[in-house]
Amino acid sequence: MVLLIITAVLLFGWRTGLVGGLGETPEGDETAVSSSQTVSTDVNPNTLSGASDPVPVFDFATGDLPVINDDSLDPNPNPHTYQGEKPSHSFQTYVVERGDTPNSIAERFGIKTETLLGGNPQLSQEASLLQTGVELVILPIDGVLHDVQPGDTLEGIAEQYDVPVEDIIAYEDNHLEFPYRLYPETQIMVPGAVREVFVWTPPDLSSVGGTSREGSGIKPLIVGTGTFQYPVGSRNFSQYFWYGHPAIDIALGEGTAVVAADTGTVTYAGWNVYGYGNLIVVNHGNGFETFYAHLSGINVSPGQIVYKGNVIGLSGNTGNSSGPHIHFEIRVNGVQDNPCWYLGCG
Repeated sequence: MVLLIITAVLLFGWRTGLVGGLGETPEGDETAVSSSQTVSTDVNPNTLSGASDPVPVFDFATGDLPVINDDSLDPNPNPHTYQGEKPSHSFQTYVVERGDTPNSIAERFGIKTETLLGGNPQLSQEASLLQTGVELVILPIDGVLHDVQPGDTLEGIAEQYDVPVEDIIAYEDNHLEFPYRLYPETQIMVPGAVREVFVWTPPDLSSVGGTSREGSGIKPLIVGTGTFQYPVGSRNFSQYFWYGHPAIDIALGEGTAVVAADTGTVTYAGWNVYGYGNLIVVNHGNGFETFYAHLSGINVSPGQIVYKGNVIGLSGNTGNSSGPHIHFEIRVNGVQDNPCWYLGCG
């Protein structure tokens, strides 16, 4: 009996100690929870208790939406915008000497005559600028030195001059690297390009009368002889025919008489805004036209018939002219031809 009582006491004590042990919180572990406890539903709606970092809790049914502030992908507040290297060129210059011609200068530097215009666009605007003492830019290769304008693109420039884009990029001093940014007020070299020269077209015979014949256009008032004489008595050539100056210039005193080089009809007589100054144009009725520019006086009017050797005006220094001279052109079916082939300039 005594043994049974002792055994019952020990068994009861063991069970009681086991239950008590489950209810105790281990020392140093504040997160342990008694098995007899339940998690309270009365919690902070914005945080979960017991977490080391509060985790937001949102009630989407009431429109309580989260605001995300993640700046991990924000760009640098002071980003470095791409800045390419600008073109840098170093060209030779040459001062025109007495007796120089465009051909002789071009040959001296191993370039084409039209390349003189590629580096000196003013030569096409000033008919007699290629004179003694004028400083010229000499390009190292044949081509055009292009002034970059706002809105210019590499593709547009290549199309303008009809050259491959790759040739412009390959020219080292242009410093062109992808994305090939161009900078206004700089200059880039366009290898192989030729600068276009503006050619003014005068009125035709229809502007001064005449009769029409079906199938043959305008009947000329008079037809020239087909041969030409010098418009002035001087042979003091100040500039010969070349790509940038499709005419001859003869220097002489202002007010010298200028005569018609052949018989024809005057189609233009007056001021010309394209650099010719006072200008007379004679249509010879056989495909030829002659131009007499920079005059100080005009003695004829449009529609007037003139004969070879008739005085039509006086030499001068008007328009784009750097000194008294006569600028004389011969055109064949609208194309500027070398007057020396018809006059003999030897």
